[in-house]
Parts: sequence; structure tokens; C-alpha cells
Amino acid sequence: QACSLGAGRCWQLPRAGRATGAMQPMQRAFGRSPTFLVNTEQQRSNLDALVRREQHLAEQYQKNKPLMFNGNVYQKTHPQKAVLGHRDADATVVSPMLLGCADGVSQIEEFGIDASKLPRELLDACEEQAMNLLVPDQTGHISGAYQGPIPLLREAFKNTRSLGSTTVCLSVLDNSTRIHGKLHPMMAIISVGDCELMVLRQSYTQHKGLRYETVFNTEMQRIDGNCQCPLQVCRVDDRIDGAFDERMTIEVIERGSAVHMVSVYEGDLVIIGSDGVFDNLFKDEVVQLVNRMIPRSRPAAHAAHAARRGEAYRPLERQLLGEVAQRIVELCHSKTQADFTGKYPETPIGKGGKRDDTCCAVGEVIEWTEVDCLYWERVQRQRRMQELVTCGGILGLNLMCIDDDDDEDDDESVIHGGSRSARDYSFMSEEESHSCSVM
Repeated sequence: QACSLGAGRCWQLPRAGRATGAMQPMQRAFGRSPTFLVNTEQQRSNLDALVRREQHLAEQYQKNKPLMFNGNVYQKTHPQKAVLGHRDADATVVSPMLLGCADGVSQIEEFGIDASKLPRELLDACEEQAMNLLVPDQTGHISGAYQGPIPLLREAFKNTRSLGSTTVCLSVLDNSTRIHGKLHPMMAIISVGDCELMVLRQSYTQHKGLRYETVFNTEMQRIDGNCQCPLQVCRVDDRIDGAFDERMTIEVIERGSAVHMVSVYEGDLVIIGSDGVFDNLFKDEVVQLVNRMIPRSRPAAHAAHAARRGEAYRPLERQLLGEVAQRIVELCHSKTQADFTGKYPETPIGKGGKRDDTCCAVGEVIEWTEVDCLYWERVQRQRRMQELVTCGGILGLNLMCIDDDDDEDDDESVIHGGSRSARDYSFMSEEESHSCSVM
């Protein structure tokens, strides 16, 4: 089935998979049609079938220490959509305790609504929640106010105002969990819709050397398995769905989201992508690409081996993580092009895949250090001060708010490294760098 925006209806596509009527031009332009907005009744009737609550524990022991993400992102509008002036409705976020992406439903722009606003606003609100609740203090402890990924996403949505509809996948790093009384950081993963996540972990053998292998991946939440109708987080008005009630979106988050708790270790790689990634690439293709781009032949590069040898683990460069994300996106787009014989490559949804906006976030799990503690404490202070003096705060200064999103690449269809994750600590004095301890 596919969903009609205007009256909240659904119609049956022909078995051959070809659209009829008004959908034919879009089908010809983009191959398979892009995501449709799913109406209220469809979402409600499918919550019980799509919900997931899972916990994946690994008893591997490593040094008890807080962890964080170091990551980078890349996103690009499919060239055929960019030529026609379509707006990129994807959004990504990388911060110390949060990695995620959101894929806005572009069809909503037919009603004059900017499809990119809700995804961006939602991820900004999620990041604010994560920074306030999950960043360890100088003793390595986090706020006791964190109650899990569902309340985090729910409160973030309540703090948004934009109209729109989006799928979303978040990886939340929780440094408060303990097993047998010892710190055991866990990653809480929450997904609504068809963005997906993979966790890759290093495995060393004498014959193959150090290789990444998949230890966990999420599954898409699609109504009746239709690749055009994922579960969605939305806020619309009467122009689009007369039956819409924002309480339904809260119910989607609380009852319909897929939630997983996964053990996480230093050196793990987390890859999150929109459906433009995982509709076009098989998961083993992602793993093969990662192993080609991140060759690590010595055991000392493995976190567990380094710990046993008393050596410091060497994190990957953020630039390399961005290059991996870029290559994943480029490979996705290449799958929609025919080869010299006129044949299209195989993809998870059939030959030729889907021509879509595509975003990818790649994050490595690394140790949360004293320097990280100082840096992010200072970032938080600066953000609070900026909010105070630039956005109608109590000082009442007539200053203009600065939005980092205005700094766009020359090619508006590309966002490379647009996250707010950084490890540039050159501004700190030597005295500052020794004033914080992490237990």
C-alpha cells in the first residue's frame, strides 16, 4: 500500500510495482517513489506489530571507564533530485553521548511545508537533552535525571514546533549502567521508521589480522513491509490529515519505537544511515567497505589487545570517519546507475535501488578523558551564556542569534562533517588541563 497525503487515504499499487495517475512523473524521475506520509490510523493500527524492546549484553571485561562518541557525518541529495531543485530533508547529529540521523518525508513539501525543519529541530532537541543528562561530570558520574531513550526522544519532540514528518534513529551512550557492581557502558538505540544502525567490533586473528565484524544491527519499521511507508514521527495540520492528534505521535514514540540496549566497548564503530543507505547497500557491503578503508594490521590497534599490553588505544581520526561516511553515501548513489551493459546493480530492494537523499553518521566509541570533561563543560557554559544574551534572555541585549546551520557547503546538496563533535582543545591552558579527574 501507499499513502495519500490529502485525505489520509491509501491505495493499492499494481502488482508490477508501477504507480498510476499523478505518481507516474515522480516514479519516472526517481525510479522507486520516495517515502509517503503515513496517516494517523495506519500508524495506530501497526504499533503492536512494529514495537521492539530488546537487550543485548556482552560480558566482555575491559577497564572500567566512561566512554564517548568521536564521529563524523556525510549527506548528499541524490544528483537527480538535486537537479530538479528538491530540498535535502535529512539531518544528522554527532555529540559526545549521541549519534543519530533523521530522514524527513519530502512529499510534505507539496503543501508548502519545509520538510527539513522538523528533522533538524528534533535532532537539535535530542542533542540538548543528551548534553544536559548524559555528559559525565568531573567525577565521571552522569545526571540521575536520565530515564532512558524513550523519554529523551519524547521530550525532545515536545520541545519542537515545526510541522513535518520524519523517521529517526538515535544511539545514546549511557555511562551509568553497572554489571556486578562495575561500570559497564551501554548503548541505548531507539528507532522510529526505516533509518538503520550497525555496530561493528574489532576481531583479531593471526590469519586475517584485525577486522571489523557486525555484532548488532537494527531492522526497519515499515507498515506491511512497504518501503514507502515507514513508521514516522510527525506533526501536521488539517491540510494534510484532518484526524491528526499530536498525542498519536507521542504514542508512536512510547509504544511503537524499536528500543535496544547493547553492550559497547572502546573501539566499537557505530554506523547510522537513512533508508537511502540501507535500501541500496547490503550490510556485508558496508562491512567490506569499512575494512578496506580502515586497515589496522597490528594487534596494538585493538582496544582489548592494547589494554592487555598496557598500551593506550589509538582512536581513529575524525577526518577518516568522515571519509568512510562519504564513501558509503557515494556507493549508495552508484547503485542507482546502470553499468556499461545497461544492467543495474543488485540492492536489498531490487535492481537499481532507490534514488533518495542519503545521510550517514559514523562514530567510534572512545574513552571519555579529563580533557573531554573540561572541553565539554566549557562548551556547555558558552551555550548557556549565548542563549542568555542572544535569544531574549534576562540581559535583553539586541543581538542576533547565530545558527551554525547557515554555514553551508558551496554545493548545497552536500553536507560533510556537519556535526558538532570536536576534539580541538588548543584553547586550554596547561593548568586547566589538569584540573579535572575522571574516576
